[in-house]
Amino acid sequence: MGTWQTFDTAEDRTPIVDEALAAGIDLFDSSPMYGRAEDSLAQALGSRRDEAIIATKLWTDRESEGREQVEHALSLFGRVEIYQVHNLVNWRAQLRMLERLKAEGKVVAVGATHYLPSAFDELSEVMRTGRLDMIQLPYNPRLREAERRVLPLAAELGLGVLIHSPLRFGVLNKRLDKGMLAELGIKTVAQAVLKWIASDPRVSSVLTATKTPGRPSENAQAGDPPWLDPDQRERLATLLG
Repeated sequence: MGTWQTFDTAEDRTPIVDEALAAGIDLFDSSPMYGRAEDSLAQALGSRRDEAIIATKLWTDRESEGREQVEHALSLFGRVEIYQVHNLVNWRAQLRMLERLKAEGKVVAVGATHYLPSAFDELSEVMRTGRLDMIQLPYNPRLREAERRVLPLAAELGLGVLIHSPLRFGVLNKRLDKGMLAELGIKTVAQAVLKWIASDPRVSSVLTATKTPGRPSENAQAGDPPWLDPDQRERLATLLG
C-alpha cells in the first residue's frame, strides 16, 4: 500500500490499515514528501507495527535535513525495513547515511526511486554501484519504459523492485469484457492491471494508495495466483495500452 496523498491527513487511517492487513497487504510505503503520511501511517498501525514492512524515504538535498528525516522515521517506526533515496535526490550523500543505518541494524534494505523514465539512465548507474538492495519506479501497460533496461538490470543484479503508480497514466480508461476478466480470474480493470504487473517475475511488490473502504480488499485479490503467462500479459497489454 502506498500513502501518497491518501495519508497526508489528520483523519484516522486505522480502518484502511486494518483492512489492508486483513487482506494480506503488509508492506506500506511512505515518504517525507507526502506531508503527514508517515505520521498518519504510524498512528494507524499502532500496536500492529510488527505486522508491517515499512518502506520510507529520504527526500532532501541537505544531509542535516536527511538526518532529521531519519530520526523522525525511526521515532515513529523503531526501525525501517526498506529505506530509499527518493527520486535520487543527493543520492551519494544520502546513500552513505542509509548504509550506516543498515550497518547499525536500524535499516534492513537500502534502495533508490524515481518517477520519471527520463531518469532511468541515472537510476541504472546507481544500481550498478552495488550499493542497492532494491529500486522503486512506475510501470504499467501504458508506461513500459522500465522493461527496456531497468527491469532486466534489476533481475541481473538480484534487486527487489517496488512498482508505484500502477493505476495512473489513463490505464483505467480502458474497458475489458466480462468474459476476459473471468478468464483471468478477476473482476475489475484495476485488478487486471495489478495482476499484469505482479505477474512480471522481476517485480517484488505493487503499491496502490487508497483511502476508500473496500478498495484494499479488492486490490489484494489481484495478488492471488494463478499468474498471467507471457501470452496473456501481452494480450492484456495490447488492450490496455
